Amino acid sequence: MLNTLANHGFLPRNGRNLTRKNVVDGLHDGLNFNTTLGGMMWQQAIVANPEPNATFFTLEQLNVHGVLEHDASLSRSDAAFGNNHVFNQSVFDASRKWWTGETATAKQLAHSKIYRQLESRATNPNYTFSASTEEFSLGEVAAPIIVFGDMEAGTVSRELVEYFFGKRTAQIGRIMVLTEEQRTSACRLSWAGRSRRTRLRLRTS
Repeated sequence: MLNTLANHGFLPRNGRNLTRKNVVDGLHDGLNFNTTLGGMMWQQAIVANPEPNATFFTLEQLNVHGVLEHDASLSRSDAAFGNNHVFNQSVFDASRKWWTGETATAKQLAHSKIYRQLESRATNPNYTFSASTEEFSLGEVAAPIIVFGDMEAGTVSRELVEYFFGKRTAQIGRIMVLTEEQRTSACRLSWAGRSRRTRLRLRTS
């Protein structure tokens, strides 16, 4: 998503100097995220810069395997199998087969996540999935519901989820712009709290 914003000029096109201000402004101008939600996303990503007390990160740092980019993605190949930074239709098709209705539920999204982890572990000799990766991947799974779904029901339009994963590089303002209600709901959760609540929700039947 940040790469898309950079391609469209909402973030520095060279992918560098992604300060809090640059990211918050870019998310607001490109996706209509308010400053609270944008700040939360920047805080989640700043860990990619290994420098102590870092005030910026780069897109290149985000691409380092095992930091935020990880194995068992719903839409990308594992690093061991080649290009792990671009959308992979075959991988995504295997993930979305678990979303069987027009509305995807949190349980269905969890099933696709678990399936990809099992598949990756069975086929990738270099498979890694740390505790911190687990926390971040839970946030990824929850993101479509938080951004444009129904958080109370734990559901989201399957079409929007497919757009979120498969069409992020095109016309970013078409669907990804949040309404005021969606922004308010999203900002009720911190990223850490979101992961814990999502885990509880995904365990329910």
